[in-house]
Amino acid sequence: MDIALDKVCELILRVRAIDVKEGITDPASGSNPIDDGSIDSLTASPDDATEDELRDVIAGLNDDERADLIALVYIGRGDMEPEEWGAAVRLAREREEASSLSTADWLIGIPNLADLLDEGLNAMGRSCV
Repeated sequence: MDIALDKVCELILRVRAIDVKEGITDPASGSNPIDDGSIDSLTASPDDATEDELRDVIAGLNDDERADLIALVYIGRGDMEPEEWGAAVRLAREREEASSLSTADWLIGIPNLADLLDEGLNAMGRSCV
């Protein structure tokens, strides 16, 4: 892989931080956080990591690193096997060249992106742990 393991792991953490957040569901509940299970901790706030920040991080990667991220998704969701890494990277580059959607937007639009990247790493014999 041309992308460093620590970069992939950082992206996984960022994606997970964004995935767990939700909009305000009870803006004036007045309840005690202990009583309601501190559910408000999952509510998005202005200081949280944003999709725009994630887009900037992905856009800041070089072409090879972005292709590796896409290839990890292909492997993580079972479209391709780890032994097909070279083909997965070639397919990822073709996707980048042919798509009008930026790689960041494409990746952010994938449900369970963090899990897929993690599974792709594991299939490749790598881990963030």
